[in-house]
Amino acid sequence: MRTAGPASSGGPQLAAVLELGGERLRALLDAAERRLAEAPLGHGDALAAHASATLAAGGKRLRPMLVFIAAGDASPDDLVDAAAAVELVHMATLVHDDVLDGARLRRGRPTVYAEGGRRAATATGDLLFSRAFALLAATGRADAVRVVSEAASALARGELMQREDAWSAGVTRERYLERCRLKTARLFEAACQLGALLGDPAAAAAAELGSFGERIGVAFQIFDDVLDVSGPTERTGKQRGADLLDGTVTLPLIVARERDRDLDRLDLRAAARDAGSAAELCDRIAATGALDEARDRALAYVAAAKSALDELELPPAQRELLELVADGVVERYA
Repeated sequence: MRTAGPASSGGPQLAAVLELGGERLRALLDAAERRLAEAPLGHGDALAAHASATLAAGGKRLRPMLVFIAAGDASPDDLVDAAAAVELVHMATLVHDDVLDGARLRRGRPTVYAEGGRRAATATGDLLFSRAFALLAATGRADAVRVVSEAASALARGELMQREDAWSAGVTRERYLERCRLKTARLFEAACQLGALLGDPAAAAAAELGSFGERIGVAFQIFDDVLDVSGPTERTGKQRGADLLDGTVTLPLIVARERDRDLDRLDLRAAARDAGSAAELCDRIAATGALDEARDRALAYVAAAKSALDELELPPAQRELLELVADGVVERYA
């Protein structure tokens, strides 16, 4: 279960978000992109090159998008810094994950780890983290720093849990979902909270919007783990069965083990020893119907996130934008 990182720039649902968000949302996202490009500059040519290449690989920029949408119609100057900071933390975790996993590909491109080695990748991730908190500090908002700091701490705890669970046959659904909340969902939650805090605190509740973000973040990670089993490299940007190869136990494997006693007795380390055997194990997992059950679980989180918006008195356009983002999590696998 790598921290979810999409391989493309979006589909119809997210295109609809940009259409509905209009010039304000496009302008804010463009400004965040410029801030991201500037962030690593002036911190050593080698590190800046690795960091810039990581940021240029792109992605859907869902987390900055959520910051801007959660802010409603407000566009304070520090909103762009906050949105860029959330994305920098996300990208830092991807770089560090690739070090821990020994990953060679990310979004179809060689990772910093593959091109520069462990030390360069570790330092690059550290630089991205430091630049994130520099941007947050520049806002002068202690509450913004606190929200992202707590999310970053959760990411570290989730990573430790994942390391502890490597190759284990005893990982429960509950423990897996807690890992999803820590490793992925907490940053989605933080993005929504930041937008509410920096936008118009009187118009939207940060805690409730944060809950929405957490739910779609869990769904995002479950779907990412489904795609690790089902998706070809040209679609995902990474090797099929990458989670199995590094011993990460995800929901599809947990469900498959419940349904197939032979899989339950399997030595995961021996069964996924190389790319070919990992692909064969992916086929066995898919044959149990585990992917459909995992998808259904993720869809339930999306539905719960959208229903939670009933508790908020949001302008219709803002609610529609949030629902479109939630549906965009699903469309990666439609």
